[in-house]
Amino acid sequence: MPELPEVEVVRRGLERWVAGRTVEAVEVLHPRAVRRHPGGGADFAARLRGETLGVPQRRGKYLWLPLAGRDLSVLGHLGMSGQLLVQPEDAPDEKHLRIRVRFGDDTGTELRFVDQRTFGGLSLHETVPDSAEALPDVIAHIARDPLDPLFDEAAYHLALRAKRTTVKRALLDQSLISGVGNIYADEALWRAKLHYERPTGNLTRPRSAELLGHVRDVMNAALAVGGTSFDSLYVNVNGESGYFDRSLDAYGREDEPCRRCGTPMRRRPWMNRSSYFCPRCQRPPRVPS
Repeated sequence: MPELPEVEVVRRGLERWVAGRTVEAVEVLHPRAVRRHPGGGADFAARLRGETLGVPQRRGKYLWLPLAGRDLSVLGHLGMSGQLLVQPEDAPDEKHLRIRVRFGDDTGTELRFVDQRTFGGLSLHETVPDSAEALPDVIAHIARDPLDPLFDEAAYHLALRAKRTTVKRALLDQSLISGVGNIYADEALWRAKLHYERPTGNLTRPRSAELLGHVRDVMNAALAVGGTSFDSLYVNVNGESGYFDRSLDAYGREDEPCRRCGTPMRRRPWMNRSSYFCPRCQRPPRVPS
Protein backbone atom coordinates (compact mmCIF):
# COMPACT_ATOMS: atom_id res chain seq x y z
CA MET A 1 0.00 0.00 0.00
CA PRO A 2 1.50 3.38 -0.96
CA GLU A 3 2.41 5.57 2.00
CA LEU A 4 2.97 9.32 2.24
CA PRO A 5 6.22 9.54 0.21
CA GLU A 6 4.83 7.50 -2.70
CA VAL A 7 1.60 9.50 -2.81
CA GLU A 8 3.49 12.81 -2.60
CA VAL A 9 5.69 11.78 -5.55
CA VAL A 10 2.53 11.14 -7.58
CA ARG A 11 0.99 14.44 -6.41
CA ARG A 12 4.04 16.39 -7.58
CA GLY A 13 3.91 14.71 -10.96
CA LEU A 14 0.23 15.52 -11.36
CA GLU A 15 0.87 19.14 -10.37
CA ARG A 16 3.38 19.42 -13.19
CA TRP A 17 1.41 17.61 -15.89
CA VAL A 18 -2.30 17.97 -15.07
CA ALA A 19 -3.00 21.11 -13.00
CA GLY A 20 -4.82 23.81 -14.96
CA ARG A 21 -5.99 21.50 -17.76
CA THR A 22 -9.65 21.23 -18.79
CA VAL A 23 -11.27 17.82 -19.12
CA GLU A 24 -12.69 17.12 -22.57
CA ALA A 25 -13.86 13.53 -22.06
CA VAL A 26 -13.73 10.72 -19.51
CA GLU A 27 -13.87 7.04 -20.35
CA VAL A 28 -14.66 4.60 -17.52
CA LEU A 29 -13.52 1.14 -18.59
CA HIS A 30 -14.26 -0.82 -15.40
CA PRO A 31 -17.18 -0.18 -13.00
CA ARG A 32 -15.16 -1.04 -9.88
CA ALA A 33 -12.86 1.89 -10.58
CA VAL A 34 -15.73 4.29 -9.76
CA ARG A 35 -17.56 2.20 -7.15
CA ARG A 36 -17.01 4.91 -4.52
CA HIS A 37 -18.78 7.42 -6.77
CA PRO A 38 -22.51 7.13 -5.92
CA GLY A 39 -23.71 7.95 -9.43
CA GLY A 40 -21.62 5.34 -11.23
CA GLY A 41 -19.39 5.61 -14.29
CA ALA A 42 -21.68 7.57 -16.62
CA ASP A 43 -22.41 10.19 -13.95
CA PHE A 44 -18.72 10.49 -13.02
CA ALA A 45 -17.76 11.06 -16.66
CA ALA A 46 -20.56 13.56 -17.30
CA ARG A 47 -19.90 15.64 -14.19
CA LEU A 48 -16.15 15.82 -14.81
CA ARG A 49 -16.46 16.80 -18.48
CA GLY A 50 -15.67 20.48 -19.05
CA GLU A 51 -14.16 20.99 -15.58
CA THR A 52 -10.69 22.46 -15.04
CA LEU A 53 -8.40 20.63 -12.62
CA GLY A 54 -6.74 22.64 -9.87
CA VAL A 55 -3.47 22.02 -8.06
CA PRO A 56 -3.44 18.44 -6.68
CA GLN A 57 -3.56 18.17 -2.89
CA ARG A 58 -2.61 15.49 -0.39
CA ARG A 59 -3.29 14.67 3.23
CA GLY A 60 -1.36 11.67 4.47
CA LYS A 61 -1.96 8.85 1.96
CA TYR A 62 -4.97 10.57 0.38
CA LEU A 63 -4.68 12.42 -2.93
CA TRP A 64 -7.27 14.62 -4.61
CA LEU A 65 -7.71 16.97 -7.56
CA PRO A 66 -9.84 20.02 -6.74
CA LEU A 67 -12.02 21.38 -9.54
CA ALA A 68 -11.24 25.04 -10.21
CA GLY A 69 -13.99 27.39 -9.03
CA ARG A 70 -16.08 24.54 -7.63
CA ASP A 71 -16.65 22.99 -4.21
CA LEU A 72 -15.87 19.57 -5.67
CA SER A 73 -12.80 17.35 -5.86
CA VAL A 74 -11.77 14.11 -7.53
CA LEU A 75 -10.49 11.82 -4.79
CA GLY A 76 -7.96 9.19 -5.86
CA HIS A 77 -7.81 5.87 -4.00
CA LEU A 78 -4.64 4.10 -5.13
CA GLY A 79 -5.36 0.98 -3.10
CA MET A 80 -2.69 -1.69 -3.41
CA SER A 81 -1.94 -1.38 -7.11
CA GLY A 82 -3.51 1.84 -8.42
CA GLN A 83 -1.42 4.04 -10.71
CA LEU A 84 -2.16 7.54 -12.02
CA LEU A 85 -0.13 7.82 -15.21
CA VAL A 86 0.33 10.70 -17.64
CA GLN A 87 0.74 9.06 -21.04
CA PRO A 88 0.93 10.17 -24.69
CA GLU A 89 -2.53 9.95 -26.23
CA ASP A 90 -1.30 7.48 -28.84
CA ALA A 91 0.46 5.19 -26.34
CA PRO A 92 -0.92 1.62 -26.25
CA ASP A 93 -3.49 1.00 -23.52
CA GLU A 94 -2.16 -0.68 -20.40
CA LYS A 95 -3.53 -4.16 -19.70
CA HIS A 96 -5.30 -2.95 -16.56
CA LEU A 97 -6.42 0.50 -17.73
CA ARG A 98 -9.59 1.44 -15.81
CA ILE A 99 -10.21 5.15 -16.47
CA ARG A 100 -8.99 7.51 -19.19
CA VAL A 101 -9.20 11.31 -18.90
CA ARG A 102 -8.67 13.33 -22.09
CA PHE A 103 -8.01 17.08 -22.09
CA GLY A 104 -9.12 19.84 -24.42
CA ASP A 105 -5.65 21.10 -25.37
CA ASP A 106 -2.85 20.21 -27.76
CA THR A 107 -0.40 18.92 -25.14
CA GLY A 108 -0.77 15.40 -26.50
CA THR A 109 -1.01 13.64 -23.14
CA GLU A 110 -3.84 12.14 -21.14
CA LEU A 111 -4.35 10.96 -17.57
CA ARG A 112 -4.86 7.24 -17.04
CA PHE A 113 -5.89 5.30 -13.95
CA VAL A 114 -4.42 1.80 -14.09
CA ASP A 115 -5.21 -0.75 -11.39
CA GLN A 116 -4.35 -4.44 -11.60
CA ARG A 117 -6.22 -5.50 -8.47
CA THR A 118 -9.09 -2.97 -8.76
CA PHE A 119 -8.97 -2.07 -5.06
CA GLY A 120 -8.50 1.62 -5.90
CA GLY A 121 -10.53 4.10 -7.90
CA LEU A 122 -11.61 7.69 -8.52
CA SER A 123 -14.69 9.42 -7.12
CA LEU A 124 -16.17 12.92 -7.03
CA HIS A 125 -16.92 14.51 -3.65
CA GLU A 126 -18.03 17.81 -2.18
CA THR A 127 -15.35 19.70 -0.27
CA VAL A 128 -15.49 20.84 3.34
CA PRO A 129 -16.76 24.45 3.56
CA ASP A 130 -14.04 26.98 4.43
CA SER A 131 -11.33 24.34 4.05
CA ALA A 132 -8.10 25.98 2.85
CA GLU A 133 -7.11 22.78 1.05
CA ALA A 134 -10.56 22.12 -0.48
CA LEU A 135 -10.60 18.91 1.57
CA PRO A 136 -13.07 16.25 0.34
CA ASP A 137 -15.76 15.69 2.96
CA VAL A 138 -15.18 11.92 3.13
CA ILE A 139 -11.63 12.38 4.49
CA ALA A 140 -12.31 15.33 6.80
CA HIS A 141 -11.59 13.08 9.81
CA ILE A 142 -8.04 12.29 8.65
CA ALA A 143 -5.33 13.95 10.75
CA ARG A 144 -2.59 16.10 9.23
CA ASP A 145 0.65 14.34 8.38
CA PRO A 146 4.07 14.99 9.98
CA LEU A 147 5.38 16.87 6.91
CA ASP A 148 2.42 19.27 6.95
CA PRO A 149 3.53 22.75 8.15
CA LEU A 150 0.29 22.96 10.18
CA PHE A 151 0.83 19.64 11.97
CA ASP A 152 0.23 20.30 15.70
CA GLU A 153 3.12 18.57 17.41
CA ALA A 154 2.06 19.44 20.96
CA ALA A 155 -1.47 18.12 20.40
CA TYR A 156 -0.05 14.95 18.88
CA HIS A 157 2.12 14.25 21.92
CA LEU A 158 -0.85 14.70 24.26
CA ALA A 159 -3.07 12.46 22.13
CA LEU A 160 -0.37 9.82 21.95
CA ARG A 161 -0.05 9.63 25.74
CA ALA A 162 -3.82 9.53 26.20
CA LYS A 163 -4.45 6.85 23.58
CA ARG A 164 -3.50 3.88 25.79
CA THR A 165 -2.23 1.78 22.92
CA THR A 166 1.11 0.60 21.58
CA VAL A 167 3.47 2.78 19.62
CA LYS A 168 3.18 1.17 16.19
CA ARG A 169 -0.62 1.08 16.39
CA ALA A 170 -0.51 4.78 17.21
CA LEU A 171 1.73 5.53 14.24
CA LEU A 172 -0.74 3.80 11.92
CA ASP A 173 -3.80 5.49 13.46
CA GLN A 174 -4.84 7.96 10.74
CA SER A 175 -6.94 9.95 13.22
CA LEU A 176 -3.76 10.76 15.19
CA ILE A 177 -1.20 11.17 12.42
CA SER A 178 -1.69 10.43 8.74
CA GLY A 179 0.56 9.08 6.03
CA VAL A 180 2.54 6.56 8.08
CA GLY A 181 2.13 2.93 7.02
CA ASN A 182 3.75 -0.35 7.91
CA ILE A 183 7.05 0.18 6.10
CA TYR A 184 7.90 3.64 7.42
CA ALA A 185 6.62 2.81 10.91
CA ASP A 186 9.13 -0.04 11.14
CA GLU A 187 11.88 2.19 9.77
CA ALA A 188 11.20 5.01 12.24
CA LEU A 189 10.92 2.62 15.20
CA TRP A 190 14.26 1.02 14.27
CA ARG A 191 15.90 4.44 14.12
CA ALA A 192 14.37 5.39 17.48
CA LYS A 193 15.35 2.01 19.05
CA LEU A 194 11.74 1.41 20.10
CA HIS A 195 9.94 -1.93 20.06
CA TYR A 196 6.67 -1.87 18.16
CA GLU A 197 4.72 -3.06 21.26
CA ARG A 198 6.01 -0.27 23.50
CA PRO A 199 3.02 1.31 25.31
CA THR A 200 2.38 4.92 24.38
CA GLY A 201 1.31 5.80 27.92
CA ASN A 202 4.88 5.77 29.23
CA LEU A 203 6.50 7.61 26.31
CA THR A 204 8.08 10.79 27.60
CA ARG A 205 7.70 14.00 25.62
CA PRO A 206 11.40 13.97 24.51
CA ARG A 207 11.13 10.31 23.43
CA SER A 208 7.93 10.99 21.52
CA ALA A 209 9.50 14.03 19.84
CA GLU A 210 12.53 11.94 18.89
CA LEU A 211 10.31 9.31 17.26
CA LEU A 212 8.40 11.97 15.35
CA GLY A 213 11.71 13.35 14.12
CA HIS A 214 12.68 9.92 12.81
CA VAL A 215 9.31 9.58 11.06
CA ARG A 216 9.98 12.86 9.27
CA ASP A 217 13.57 11.94 8.43
CA VAL A 218 12.71 8.57 6.91
CA MET A 219 9.87 10.05 4.87
CA ASN A 220 12.02 12.88 3.56
CA ALA A 221 14.75 10.39 2.66
CA ALA A 222 12.20 8.26 0.77
CA LEU A 223 10.82 11.32 -1.01
CA ALA A 224 14.31 12.21 -2.22
CA VAL A 225 14.56 8.94 -4.18
CA GLY A 226 10.96 8.64 -5.34
CA GLY A 227 9.50 6.40 -2.63
CA THR A 228 9.66 2.65 -2.10
CA SER A 229 8.95 0.08 -4.83
CA PHE A 230 9.05 -3.66 -4.14
CA ASP A 231 7.53 -4.58 -7.51
CA SER A 232 6.11 -2.90 -10.59
CA LEU A 233 2.88 -1.84 -8.88
CA TYR A 234 4.08 1.45 -7.38
CA VAL A 235 5.31 3.97 -9.95
CA ASN A 236 5.16 7.73 -10.41
CA VAL A 237 3.12 9.46 -13.13
CA ASN A 238 5.82 8.67 -15.68
CA GLY A 239 5.83 4.97 -14.84
CA GLU A 240 9.13 5.08 -12.94
CA SER A 241 9.78 3.13 -9.74
CA GLY A 242 11.13 4.54 -6.48
CA TYR A 243 14.42 3.36 -5.03
CA PHE A 244 14.12 3.73 -1.24
CA ASP A 245 13.77 -0.05 -0.84
CA ARG A 246 17.54 -0.19 -1.33
CA SER A 247 18.01 1.94 1.80
CA LEU A 248 15.62 0.20 4.20
CA ASP A 249 17.13 -0.57 7.60
CA ALA A 250 14.35 -2.74 9.04
CA TYR A 251 11.47 -3.63 6.74
CA GLY A 252 11.98 -6.82 4.72
CA ARG A 253 15.36 -7.61 6.32
CA GLU A 254 14.48 -10.75 8.31
CA ASP A 255 17.64 -12.69 9.33
CA GLU A 256 19.90 -10.03 7.85
CA PRO A 257 22.33 -8.31 10.28
CA CYS A 258 21.14 -5.16 11.99
CA ARG A 259 22.99 -2.25 10.42
CA ARG A 260 23.65 -0.89 13.91
CA CYS A 261 24.70 -3.88 16.03
CA GLY A 262 24.92 -6.87 13.68
CA THR A 263 22.21 -8.93 15.42
CA PRO A 264 19.98 -10.83 12.95
CA MET A 265 16.76 -8.90 12.31
CA ARG A 266 13.48 -10.57 13.19
CA ARG A 267 9.99 -10.58 11.71
CA ARG A 268 6.82 -11.12 13.70
CA PRO A 269 3.19 -11.33 12.48
CA TRP A 270 1.35 -8.18 13.48
CA MET A 271 -2.25 -7.15 12.65
CA ASN A 272 -2.34 -9.14 9.39
CA ARG A 273 1.01 -7.58 8.51
CA SER A 274 4.58 -8.10 9.65
CA SER A 275 6.80 -6.14 12.00
CA TYR A 276 10.56 -6.13 11.43
CA PHE A 277 12.85 -5.21 14.32
CA CYS A 278 16.22 -5.79 15.95
CA PRO A 279 15.83 -7.89 19.12
CA ARG A 280 18.88 -6.25 20.67
CA CYS A 281 18.39 -2.59 19.75
CA GLN A 282 14.60 -2.68 20.12
CA ARG A 283 14.02 -4.51 23.37
CA PRO A 284 10.42 -5.68 23.92
CA PRO A 285 8.58 -4.02 26.83
CA ARG A 286 8.69 -5.81 30.14
CA VAL A 287 5.55 -7.73 31.04
CA PRO A 288 4.48 -7.04 34.66
CA SER A 289 4.86 -10.16 36.78
